[in-house]
Amino acid sequence: MVEPAFPTVDQCASIGREKHTVVADLDGTLLRGRSSFPYFALVAFEIGGALRLLFLLLASPLAALLYYFVSESAGIQVLIFAAFAGMRVADIESVACAVLPKFYASDLHPESWRVFSACGRRCVLTANPRIMVEPFLQDFLGADMVLGTEIRTYKGRATGFVSQPGVIVGKKKAAALQKAFGDEQPQIGLGDRRTDAPFMALCKERFIVPPKPEVKAVTIDKLPKPIIFHDGRLVQKPTPLLALLTILWIPIAFPLACLRIAAGSLLPMPLVYYAFWALGVRVTVKGTPPPPAQKSIGQSGVLFICSHRTLLDPIFLSTALGRPIPAVTYSVSRLSEVISPIKTVRLSRDRATDAAMIKKLLEAGDLAICPEGTTCREPFLLRFSALFAELTDQLVPVAMVNRMSMFHGTTARGWKGMDPFYFFMNPSPAYEVTFLNKLPIDLTCTAGKTSHEVANYIQRTIAATLSYECTNFTRKDKYARSPGNDGTVAHKPKLSANKVMGC
Repeated sequence: MVEPAFPTVDQCASIGREKHTVVADLDGTLLRGRSSFPYFALVAFEIGGALRLLFLLLASPLAALLYYFVSESAGIQVLIFAAFAGMRVADIESVACAVLPKFYASDLHPESWRVFSACGRRCVLTANPRIMVEPFLQDFLGADMVLGTEIRTYKGRATGFVSQPGVIVGKKKAAALQKAFGDEQPQIGLGDRRTDAPFMALCKERFIVPPKPEVKAVTIDKLPKPIIFHDGRLVQKPTPLLALLTILWIPIAFPLACLRIAAGSLLPMPLVYYAFWALGVRVTVKGTPPPPAQKSIGQSGVLFICSHRTLLDPIFLSTALGRPIPAVTYSVSRLSEVISPIKTVRLSRDRATDAAMIKKLLEAGDLAICPEGTTCREPFLLRFSALFAELTDQLVPVAMVNRMSMFHGTTARGWKGMDPFYFFMNPSPAYEVTFLNKLPIDLTCTAGKTSHEVANYIQRTIAATLSYECTNFTRKDKYARSPGNDGTVAHKPKLSANKVMGC
């Protein structure tokens, strides 16, 4: 229940708060949802897989009973133990940085954010483990201080228990706030339930965030910076029902994925399109693709310039064309190469070597390339490498977009060899392949354009077709937040900084 003595947050003025301090609860206050289960479920699945998610799901009824009949602290402790026990602290930090921000951002409360963002100094009090929420709150909401539950660790692993003074709820929130601020009294306190009253009483102004499930979350454009790069396998926030459906679907999904991959790998390419449709994989083709190059008259191959959504882009390009198109790749697992129905040629990242190899491949026929160098899930295009523009004037832009309802077909943290399996494990995955007009000669390097001008023009053309936004981000930016890793399959992947730059 909410505290009736406090006015609601919509009555809080947000003008002239630049020098004020705001202290806010997280679940139910800054976030619309009151339950923290989905975020514990994300940690459980991303680190421990389906079995750990099942363990958390089985423990959740006990957590709910303790929450309502014993104490809020006891219920949260059960969730922490079920999700964290035995996990490496480094893995928890990685998920908190790379996976959770996307889901937290999609549930940001508009009225709370209006007040929180207006204040010059921002503090968050939460019963959730600080290690889990701090990256999002500091990096994306500009929180200056995060006071949350501290987990116990042993030799780099979480024990599943919490450190003193325990789970930060009720009077412990007030004690943590008083310890952090001393005699200073924050101007605004935001909470959503009766147990938040003790810390709110320490603030000059107190406002309650009433539960309104119908309120719409803050849109992405209202965030201080967009979330361009994120990781994790799950597409949707795993509520208890969705978590159960995911667990029940996986034993069906993996054999189905193997069947779909076998159909794509073993059948003649002209039949793959129809086999995919029969197996629930939707392929939509738009535009008019060019005919195959005629080697008998010395015609060089066409270079298809594709936006990069998953490593399956060249395969679905081939499916749309009805003929196998070789592709140049970088950092693809050996398993993906073995099961690929098309020829893949690895880039060496040596400019001269790669240029010579691509020219030789084009002499043999058509070729596909993804000049972004790495995948991006959000509606953004990364900077296009300009090397391809120097090698041929036979350039055909291809706008690739896909839909996944349960699992992402890309990863930065996990084993890339599972990427195609996870894509095909979706109930009905879909790809849309749009062939754009072949680049006119007067817009190529042959006509005197620089390679960067050509690359930027194609990037803008594909972005306009997809209603995406161009950025100057590169592969290095994507992996910049995990030191010691360049994103190759031999290392653990990493996440990039998040900032938008124009084309």
